[in-house]
Amino acid sequence: MAEEVMNNKQIILKHYVEGYPKESDMEFKNNNIKLNVPEGSNVVVLKNLYLSCDPYMRSRMSKLEGSYVQSFTPGSPITGCGVAKVLKSGDSNFQEGDLVWGMTGWEEYSIVTATQSAQFKIHDKNVPLSYYTGILGMPGMTAYVGFYEICSPKKGETVFVSAASGAVGQI
Repeated sequence: MAEEVMNNKQIILKHYVEGYPKESDMEFKNNNIKLNVPEGSNVVVLKNLYLSCDPYMRSRMSKLEGSYVQSFTPGSPITGCGVAKVLKSGDSNFQEGDLVWGMTGWEEYSIVTATQSAQFKIHDKNVPLSYYTGILGMPGMTAYVGFYEICSPKKGETVFVSAASGAVGQI
């Protein structure tokens, strides 16, 4: 089988950020990527369609210690939630042509293992795919679990949302 190599546009974090992020903290790069799946692997090759830019990502641009998330790696693509199409798969749970949402790179193509990047198959295609970066994605899931599973409001109770302008609070 011939090796398939494609140009891969990426957004790279150049260095850890202090203060507000600036365009100069990141760079646009074109790198070649091999789109092959090694035989016997559980690798999934994705064509990214939508990428989410969420508030929590700002803290990942700094050097973090003891946080619930890891810092981005300077010199590597920024990562976040996204919607993608499976181009090739060594994972039996994902077939060529499947649409998925989960963690991916800020790049045109990503090579992931579905378990490491928490990829979820999209079954409902009757809504815009971009919804999976918001109300049907991480912010929506966070709002749902926080409200219904953690808060568990009862009839007659009053609920106060302190940050209704944020990615989660607006939902």
